Amino acid sequence: MGKRKASDIAGNPNQDLSDFLMELANYERNVNKNIYKYNAYRKAAETLSSLSERIKNGQEARKLPGIGEKIAKKIDEFLSTGKLQKLEDINKDESNVAINLLTRVSGIGPAKAKELLDAGIKSLNDLKKHQDKLNHHQKIGLKYFEDFEKKIPREEIEQVEKNMKDAITELGSQYIVTICGSYRRGKEESGDIDVLLTHPTYTSKEKESKKKISLLKDVVECLEKKKLITDTISFGPTKFMGVCHLPNNDSKPYRRLDIRLAPYDQYYCAVLYFTGSDLFNKSMRAHALEKKYTLNEYSLKRLTPEGTPGKAETITCEEDIFRILELPYKVPKDRNL
Repeated sequence: MGKRKASDIAGNPNQDLSDFLMELANYERNVNKNIYKYNAYRKAAETLSSLSERIKNGQEARKLPGIGEKIAKKIDEFLSTGKLQKLEDINKDESNVAINLLTRVSGIGPAKAKELLDAGIKSLNDLKKHQDKLNHHQKIGLKYFEDFEKKIPREEIEQVEKNMKDAITELGSQYIVTICGSYRRGKEESGDIDVLLTHPTYTSKEKESKKKISLLKDVVECLEKKKLITDTISFGPTKFMGVCHLPNNDSKPYRRLDIRLAPYDQYYCAVLYFTGSDLFNKSMRAHALEKKYTLNEYSLKRLTPEGTPGKAETITCEEDIFRILELPYKVPKDRNL
């Protein structure tokens, strides 16, 4: 750390600061199990990464949302010395380093990492020798560890999207498919591929129907036949978690893929929610409450005078949500709060 790559400065002038804050965040979550501190560091990292200028000192950072006295002091220390003593100390501790490494494996959380550490497992090589201690998801996380660590460039997701949409259209022309997350917010790279799917025949009123069961299943089977989906981590009636790979392209890594099936009448609340960012969603929900509405990934409902949610509003596009809440519409690339 401390050394900045030219590309970091171009994309995010505060990349090194965001990185050290995310390291602290992960330490708090994985080792201390302190979600409150994890969220505080993460929020500060996100705030810094959204700036177009380099932060000059802690005092300047203090004026930003989510950055208080303690984080500002750490920013000053990092800017003047190029490192952070607290992180240096954390990284001197072998068990902290092992837990942080193990939790980078998809499917391994802090509790599982501690259990593995107590069993003497400290490295990926140790883990490969003790796969009997891992569940199905964790084994896939280990198998593709290097690939899952790599960010996915935008143009690769565009290719996946084209392949996927072509295949699903063959299956049925009425399916609607949206890739959400940072990709939809216009970012140049993403951590995974987050797909939202719906079909006009599936609405919230037919939640328990057989229709739902086959809609997602048909899509997954179709994408497996096309060799786009290579592995399944978990598969329920409305959510698939697995691995995808661009067919006939051995140079490309294997990627994490989630597909969620949302009811047609709840689709655009889901699209808004899964597009993010987390902070943008929080601000939308807070604004909704001020306007006496409640907003979540399923619906927008007006609150009754007693404060309970009433009937869901009819939402046919994301713009409807903004309009009802009397907000100017924000295109996805402006939601990177």
